[in-house]
Amino acid sequence: MSEMIEAESLRRVRKELMTCTYCGFCKSVCPTFQMVGWDPSVARGRMVLAYGLLQKEVPADPSVLEHLYQCTTCKDCERRCPSKIAVVDVVESARRDLVAAGHMLPRHRALVDRVAATGNPYGEGMGVPNTLGKRPRRAKVGYFVGCTAAYRDRALADATISVLDKLGEDYTLLDEVCCGSVLQRIGVDEEEVEQLWRRNVDGIRSLGVEKVIFSCAGCYRMFKEEYPKRLDLGFEVQHITEYLAERDLPLRPYKGVVTYHDPCHLGRHCHVYDAPRKVLSMVPEATFKEMARNRETAACCGGGGGVRSAYPELSRGIAGRRVDEASFADMLVTTCPFCVTNLKAGAAGRAAPEIIDLVQLVDRLL
Repeated sequence: MSEMIEAESLRRVRKELMTCTYCGFCKSVCPTFQMVGWDPSVARGRMVLAYGLLQKEVPADPSVLEHLYQCTTCKDCERRCPSKIAVVDVVESARRDLVAAGHMLPRHRALVDRVAATGNPYGEGMGVPNTLGKRPRRAKVGYFVGCTAAYRDRALADATISVLDKLGEDYTLLDEVCCGSVLQRIGVDEEEVEQLWRRNVDGIRSLGVEKVIFSCAGCYRMFKEEYPKRLDLGFEVQHITEYLAERDLPLRPYKGVVTYHDPCHLGRHCHVYDAPRKVLSMVPEATFKEMARNRETAACCGGGGGVRSAYPELSRGIAGRRVDEASFADMLVTTCPFCVTNLKAGAAGRAAPEIIDLVQLVDRLL
């Protein structure tokens, strides 16, 4: 049954809602709109829906939830917006108000329940160190594996550990729980998300870690952009590509055309563009060629914002379009387990390049 809701979070971004001129520039870049084709599923449409929720002129019915939860939070609309509106803040504010009013998509509810029960969205009970067979210890560098690499994309975790071992790094795994990204993206109460932040930060500090390395762009973004808003970390954070870019890597040759997909959380959210390309430039005999849309203008893979879990077919469709853009390459490299997983799903049934995480490529050639 549809109902009007209280919109406390949206009230805080009222200025953003009032600034939108509904010009439609966002339609040229929105990955969801390119698949769906309806205005409610592009930034300007979501602004209308959010304003309607705030003014109690639009009820929280299933269609409103669908359009607000089809946003991948890729931020490409913000780059294109002439009014510089923080669209992702508006969308996530609307989601928080919907969740507070008891409206949550069933697949997201199951995900939240698993995090509450086990500390990760996959419901795995072993814990990251036990899963990977390495106990935490005192060290200068900590590797924050992330739930997806630990429990679903084990090849990424193994490759990162292998690379750190080959480079002789003094590192430790961490007694980590979910970084909170997935919960924050779908609108879970901020205090509940912050409890996860504190558990992670306290665990890292207890080991005397001075720098934390991430192979997941989403986890990295949380520690880089979100955690410092509430917490004093007391340690440095680096994405694995930034860490590798500082080293002279003795890599074996790769003969082929390589292209790179910028993850939204690493690129537009955290502005890390040069480091992964510097690492790729260290590969002897490889021919690097950019996709038409790259760096700030890179297309989203469709895997973020809770879209992959709630709308997997839409997510795969967006990924397929991105894979098509790399059809000229022998290898499509990226730096996020969500991007790797989703791009591979989108590549199904297509003549596609090999899709691989940069760390796995480095481990293969190092």
